[in-house]
Amino acid sequence: MKIIDRFGKTSQCPKEDELHVLRHTAAHILAQAVKHLYPQARFGYGPATENGFHYDIDMGDVKLSDEDLPAIEAEMKKICKANYPLKSYFLNREDAEKLMSERGEIYKVEHMGDLADETEFSFFEQGDFIDMCVGPHLTYTKALKAFKLTTLSGAYWKNDSENVMLTRIGGVAFRNNDELAEWERLAKEARERDHRKIGKEMGLFMTDDLCGKGLPMFLPNGYVIWQQLENYIKEKETRLGYQHVMTPCIGTVDLYKTSGHWDHYKENMFPAMEVDEEAYVLRPMNCPHHMMIYANEPHSYRQLPIRIGEIAHDFRYEASGTLKGIERGRHFCQNDAHLFVTPEQIKDEVAQVCNLIFETYKDFNITDYRCILSLRDPADKKKYHDDDDMWNRAEADLRDVLNDIGIDYTEEIGEAAFYGPKLDVNVKPAVGAEYTLSTCQLDFCLPAKFNLTYIDKDNEEKTPVVLHRAILGSLDRFMAYLIEETKGRFPTWLAPVQVKVLSISEKTVDYADTVTEKLLDLGVRAVKDTSSKKIGYKIRQTQKEDRPPYMLVLGAREAENGMVNVRNRDGKTFDMTVDAFVEMVTTEIETRRDAKLPVDGE
Repeated sequence: MKIIDRFGKTSQCPKEDELHVLRHTAAHILAQAVKHLYPQARFGYGPATENGFHYDIDMGDVKLSDEDLPAIEAEMKKICKANYPLKSYFLNREDAEKLMSERGEIYKVEHMGDLADETEFSFFEQGDFIDMCVGPHLTYTKALKAFKLTTLSGAYWKNDSENVMLTRIGGVAFRNNDELAEWERLAKEARERDHRKIGKEMGLFMTDDLCGKGLPMFLPNGYVIWQQLENYIKEKETRLGYQHVMTPCIGTVDLYKTSGHWDHYKENMFPAMEVDEEAYVLRPMNCPHHMMIYANEPHSYRQLPIRIGEIAHDFRYEASGTLKGIERGRHFCQNDAHLFVTPEQIKDEVAQVCNLIFETYKDFNITDYRCILSLRDPADKKKYHDDDDMWNRAEADLRDVLNDIGIDYTEEIGEAAFYGPKLDVNVKPAVGAEYTLSTCQLDFCLPAKFNLTYIDKDNEEKTPVVLHRAILGSLDRFMAYLIEETKGRFPTWLAPVQVKVLSISEKTVDYADTVTEKLLDLGVRAVKDTSSKKIGYKIRQTQKEDRPPYMLVLGAREAENGMVNVRNRDGKTFDMTVDAFVEMVTTEIETRRDAKLPVDGE
């Protein structure tokens, strides 16, 4: 694949750079197509990205919708077919600003103003389209053979909410149609697994702009799952000596000034509210409240470690374009805890946290994950608490602990919390990019800020160390992960509907009532459908909406013999006595382990 750089030199593109160049050229072809269809359009940035390309565009008074994308894509194909050569050249600042001004490209002129040290700028031209760019690009538009427009969203100019909102058109581009077809296959799989789609079909949660963007509401079936997850993790924590608390969803601005969040995290917080001449904010996290609980009474080294846990409601301002169902919202509930320990206890407590993470992952059959030691960027004095000695000690201590307990990890600079380094556990979902579920953070900073103390064995006052940790992360995100991994087919103990009882005809309604009541009396989440609809329809509807582990199909033969015809998620059927089925399903629920199902003839 030949490419042209900004000096007009052509060469063979290195294999590892091909997709980037293809996608960068696709962004230019997209802009040219938009200009043909919407002459008033003015262009911001149009980069290649890891997964495709996009262009941020001021569309004037025109508001695009998804229905407009096919026409833009068709125009792009015309440009590719026309096979315009791409040419590059340089202009000095005066001529460059004049060219862009004459073409109405106010954002390009502003961008040049931001590059105060540059005396000349490079441009690429294809047919009637000119763009300021450093390249490189394909040599001809026809070389772009496989692409598709996929998204339409808003984006602030320069990613600054104080600036104008532009229209971002995004797409994907590949070397050939086979690669595009594979992407489309994976995209279809992603749509089928999308927790927002499945959540709507199963009646798990909802959102409504009247309530507020990024503020999901859990419906009865979804709240069943949420409660089961809460019970699961709190049971484990209680056995490990955690003490669970409940704290307010707001705090004073002074609380967050003391913790440092106001200086280092303010842009992610909702604005302050004035009440009785005092300023309050919705809390973005729970550590300041837990610090105050610890500070409520004096402590001896004999009492440490103290493990304070909470399923806590938190609120963070997330840009509207980043919101995604319950995976990323402005309100969420953290499976949070803070462990107050002596320096000598750090290793054992971090090891216990890691064991809890991996034990939990085993219970949920999570196998595709990796561990990351997230460190600060020493050059970033704005994001991180400015104390080199503290950071050097904390990072060295956490690294030593991870090495001592045998955790395999990689290191990433600039990913630490503002107050300390952390271990992040990132999962790779069935579709999409990896993200963090669990974390354990080492903190020497906040205990000192809140003047926390304990009396050591020599009767001296010392400052405890704090471990911030979350096992499920937020229950919301963990639930979204499970929905997409299982396609809504939860294990029996977690399923919102564990058994669906279906009568074949009016004659077996009474028997269906009896079986359902027996299951309900034993705590099984059973639902019946004794409507007059055909059994095939009932089964299909149940598979789409309730997705229970088991359906019981009850006809005259089953009613006469005290049997149930059991249908599992794989569509396999087998007969059992009512008592045998009840014993099997209740055992699955109590043990949180799915049973080995009988096979034909058993």
